[in-house]
Formats: sequence, C-alpha cells, structure tokens
Amino acid sequence: MALLTEYHCHILPGIDDGSDSVKTSLQMVEMMKNQGVQRICATPHFYAHREKSVTEYLKKRQAAFEQIQGQTAVTDIHLGAEIAIEHGISELPDIEKLAIQGTRIILLEFPYRPYEKWMSEEIYNIAAEFKLKVMLAHVHRYLPYYSKEELETVLHCNAIYQINNEAFASWKEKRFAKKVMAEHTHFAFGSDAHNTSSRKPNWDLLQKKVKGPDIAVSDSMFEKYSI
Repeated sequence: MALLTEYHCHILPGIDDGSDSVKTSLQMVEMMKNQGVQRICATPHFYAHREKSVTEYLKKRQAAFEQIQGQTAVTDIHLGAEIAIEHGISELPDIEKLAIQGTRIILLEFPYRPYEKWMSEEIYNIAAEFKLKVMLAHVHRYLPYYSKEELETVLHCNAIYQINNEAFASWKEKRFAKKVMAEHTHFAFGSDAHNTSSRKPNWDLLQKKVKGPDIAVSDSMFEKYSI
C-alpha cells in the first residue's frame, strides 16, 4: 500500500546545510508526521568535488542517521542523497550506492547555471549503466536559469520529476508544476525541508493545493521502483 511519502528532505543532523542538530531533526520529522507523512527519504547533499569518496560519504551519512534513529515520530526512513550533476558524475565509483534505500530511484540536482548538453548525458549514463530511475530534484527551480527550449529538454529525460511543496505557493512555479503533472506520468512531491521555519516541510500546503489522485501518483513511485 502506498504511503504519503517525502522524497526529498534534509533531516539528518549536521551533515549538510539542513538540520543543524538532533533537536531540529526530531522537530522536522514531528512536523512531517503531524502533516500526514508516513514515509521519509532522507536526501542530504552530495557534491562529488567535496567528498573524498562515496564510501566516506556513506559512513558520514550513517553516523548522522544513527543520532536520530529510533527517536523519530516517523520510523519508516530510507537514506538517499541529493546528488549534484557534475562532469563525470556517472563514472564516479559506487555512485549507484546513493540510490534511495529499497528502491532504484536516484535523486539528481541540476547545477544553477545555464543548461549544457553534458548534463543530460550524465543523467542518461547513470540511468543506463546502473539500471536506475533518475528523479530530478525540484524541476520548477530552474525556471530562472533555463530557456523554454532547455526546460523542454529537461522534461524529456525519462525521469521522475520532483516538485517541492512550496512551489504551490508561487503562481509561476505552480503553473509550471501543473504542466509537469498534466504532461507526465512520473512525478513526485517532496518538501526539500532544511529546518522548521524558513524552509519547513509544507505538507499541509501541498495537500490544500493538490488533488488526492496526484498525491497518489507521487506516493506510488516508491513501490513502482522498489527493489
């Protein structure tokens, strides 16, 4: 049975620019629980040029998770990563190990710069080489950076298009999100929450603005690509 699923958030304490403490992490998860979330994919940032290796990153991620494990209001937590698309990322040893636990879904983030063809090539290579389903993080965020034609290219990557909950508070971003939802069968929602204030979960907002069947499509992605 599909569960209300958070696909993109930064709840692990002290590992990136998300939660700054165990207390904040627990408060974030409590907020998600109160807003109906039943399953969480924890996706701390992964920047290949900053990390020694995937192995070292996984150790750091596990250590952060163990600080909150067993204490969270939502216990169904799957570890993943928000991976920045960089030159050669598809050839990084063990990149496939950053897929969301229990699934073949791997969350990738475009750089905030003009679109270039090599970005799509990296996405294709990761999907093809490792038999993974790419989820593209917060696709609405690239509206200021990409032309209409470039956005169309992004939306033809055969991916799951992830939309942040807060997009539905912006007229322009909501219009784009609705277009994605109307034209694609694979989309997913996530809060991209980093804290409990300026970048909070916003699942209450999503459920006011988005119809139940669309939320069900999002939730079904986990089962569809589960291992």
